[in-house]
Amino acid sequence: MSISVGAVELMNESLQRTPLYDLHISLGAKMVPFAGYEMPVQYPLGVMEEHQHTRKKAGLFDVSHMGQLRIQPRQQGNGSVAAEAFEALVPMDFQSLPVGRQRYALLTNDQGGLRDDLMVARQEGGLFVVVNAANKESDADYIEQALAESCKVKRQFDRALLALQGPKAVEVIADLFPQAPTMRFMDCIDTVLDGAPVTISRSGYTGEDGFEIGLPAELAERVARKLLEHPDVEAVGLGARDSLRLEAGLCLYGQDIDKTTSPVEASLMWAIQKVRRPGGERAGGYPGAETISRQLEDGVYRKRVGLVSEGRAPIRAGVELFADETGEEKVGRVTSGGFGPTVQGPVAMGYVSCDKASPETRVFASLRGRMVPVTVKAMPFVPPGFKR
Repeated sequence: MSISVGAVELMNESLQRTPLYDLHISLGAKMVPFAGYEMPVQYPLGVMEEHQHTRKKAGLFDVSHMGQLRIQPRQQGNGSVAAEAFEALVPMDFQSLPVGRQRYALLTNDQGGLRDDLMVARQEGGLFVVVNAANKESDADYIEQALAESCKVKRQFDRALLALQGPKAVEVIADLFPQAPTMRFMDCIDTVLDGAPVTISRSGYTGEDGFEIGLPAELAERVARKLLEHPDVEAVGLGARDSLRLEAGLCLYGQDIDKTTSPVEASLMWAIQKVRRPGGERAGGYPGAETISRQLEDGVYRKRVGLVSEGRAPIRAGVELFADETGEEKVGRVTSGGFGPTVQGPVAMGYVSCDKASPETRVFASLRGRMVPVTVKAMPFVPPGFKR
C-alpha cells in the first residue's frame, strides 16, 4: 500500500471510522483516507522508527477496516460442508486443513485472475475469513451467492481487528491470552475475553511473528490500550505496515495483484496445494482452473519478482523497466517500491518478462529522465520471523 498524503479522496463525513479512531487521535496519529476509512498513516514516532520498532520489538496495528466473515453450513453439525463448498471458489485445499488452522487463499475469476486474496481458517462450525477492506462487500456478496444452497455467510464488519506484530508480540499478548504462546504459525482459535467472543490467529502481514485479534468493537480500545501499556509496544500506522510487507515480499491487492493477474504470473503457486493442482485428487473445479492449468503447462509471459535498485533513490509503483540503458525495449513495470528501513536501501517488486525473471538479472528503471540499474532479487528481502 502506497500512501499519498495529498490523496485525491478527501477526508469528510463520507469516510468511515474504525472503533479505534478516538485512540488514534489521542495518540497524535496523522490520518489519511484509505479504502473508504480514515486511517492512521503514522504516529509522532515516524514511519522509519515504527518500522524498526516492529522488527525489533512489537508494533500494534489497527486493521479493523478489513472484513471478517463466518461461512457456516445451513445444516448444523457438519462444519466440513463449508470447507468442501468453499473449494469451488478457490484453488486451495480446505477439506484436509485441520480445525484450528488457517491458510492463505485466492479468490479466482473465470479468466484465471484474482478477485481477491484472503485468509481463511477452518473451525468446528465452518470457516472464518478475513477479506481486504476495499473488497469486503463485493467478496461477501459473491461468496454468499455462490454458496447459497449449502452455506450461509455471516458478515461481522462491525467487529474490530488488531494486529500485534514483532518478536516480542508473544510475550506481550500472553498477559491477555495465556494460550497464545502455545499457538503455532497459522493457528487460529476462538476464545473469550471478559465474556466476549474473540478470535486469535498467529499470523500477520509484516513477515514477523505476531497475532491478529478479532473482537467486538466495544472491547477494542480497552484491549489496544492494555497492549500499548507494555514498554515493548508502539502504535504503528499504514506507512510502516506498507514498508514491512514490502520487505517481506507480500502482495498488496489492487497494486501487486488484481483481477487481471493470475497466481502463476504473481508467483503465488506455492499457495496452491498439490491435491488441487493438475493431476491432484481434487484438481480444478474452481473459476479459471483451465487457464491456470494451461499456464502451468505452457508458461506465462511475465512474472512477479523482487527488485533492488542501485543508489538510495527508491523506484516506486508505476516506474517502467527496460532491457538496457537505451530504453527501447520495455520489459516490465514496478508495482510496489520504497525505501526498506531494515535493509537500509530501496526495495521493490513488479512484473518482468519471463526471460528477465531469474535472480541477478539486470534491467533498467526509467527514473526522472535517467536510467537506473535494477537487479532482480529473490524475495523476501528480510528473513521471516514466523514461529512454525
